[in-house]
Amino acid sequence: MKKKLVLWVTAAFTGLSCSTDAPETSEYRLEIPEVFEQYLIAPVIPADNPMTAEGIALGKRLFFDPILSGNQTMACAHCHMPENGFSERRRTSLGIAGVPGHRNAMPIFNLAWNFSDRFAWDGKEIGLEEQALEPVSNPLEMNADWEQVAQRLANHPQYPALFQAAFGSAPIDSILVVKAIAQFERTLISGNSKFDQYLRGEVSLSAPEQNGLEVFMDETRGDCFHCHGSPNNPLWTDNAFHNNGLDASFSDLGLGAVSGDPNDNGKFRTPSLRNLSYTAPYMHDGRFNTLMEVIDHYSEGLQYSPTIDPLMKSVAAGGVHLSPQDKSDLLAFLRTLDDAEFQSNPDHRPDRRP
Repeated sequence: MKKKLVLWVTAAFTGLSCSTDAPETSEYRLEIPEVFEQYLIAPVIPADNPMTAEGIALGKRLFFDPILSGNQTMACAHCHMPENGFSERRRTSLGIAGVPGHRNAMPIFNLAWNFSDRFAWDGKEIGLEEQALEPVSNPLEMNADWEQVAQRLANHPQYPALFQAAFGSAPIDSILVVKAIAQFERTLISGNSKFDQYLRGEVSLSAPEQNGLEVFMDETRGDCFHCHGSPNNPLWTDNAFHNNGLDASFSDLGLGAVSGDPNDNGKFRTPSLRNLSYTAPYMHDGRFNTLMEVIDHYSEGLQYSPTIDPLMKSVAAGGVHLSPQDKSDLLAFLRTLDDAEFQSNPDHRPDRRP
């Protein structure tokens, strides 16, 4: 049976906003998977944005509501779809004007354990609240004016009461909006894949899946674990930034454009390997449509550049050159990290409104 650590968040908070009229908020029970309890420290929950049932409910509604976009046609969920692991099937997202952006929408789950607190492919956003702020005003995305959005929410027949319940009498503004959205996003926890069940002793791996795990962990074969972790890291990512040999030169500098350090050019945040069956296409620009294309890249497609990560030790040979059987088995193992319960969770769908 699946076991979870229950993290209770206390009931009444002050300091949620500049208001002294803090609401009496309800306890929220954050259910943490057993494997997270075993291998990870506590999730990152900022002191100035504790999780409450009211804040989460507000954040969920805002996440699915196109009211945040300039022309009220696009919600956060348009690019971060629950059925796709909170990513989308397009190579790069379309904004409200129908113009494609430059990056693939990253999946959204287990974000409360991103201990570096740097978000987005290039690490430009510090903190989950900050990450939720920029897409609303980005002209290639939701292209809205935050003051107009706040006024829209203040004039809405239902939102003022929801903000009052979550944050007290502070005026509705962008800060409260993104605090609520971040609270909801911290509830998006994926930790019940077949491999999690295997770690709990509930199921066995097939022979191909077991060999695929060995390929993954073998420095002479897949050599995947340095960036994506091992069974001791249930996030299946280091949340760090690497140049993984996609290109010899860069049209997108990634972390280098943020840090200003040319040694960071071509580095992007490592995505989690969880739920890969739902989150295609892959890489920061969505260039690979299938997981086998991703495996082929590391096997035969590595390209040298001056900032390539030293972990890409086989770049001189173009890759690790897996056998067809090892490729197939590695794919079988990666499928064991899919969490069908997370993908179909009704709590991750918009609520019916009165």
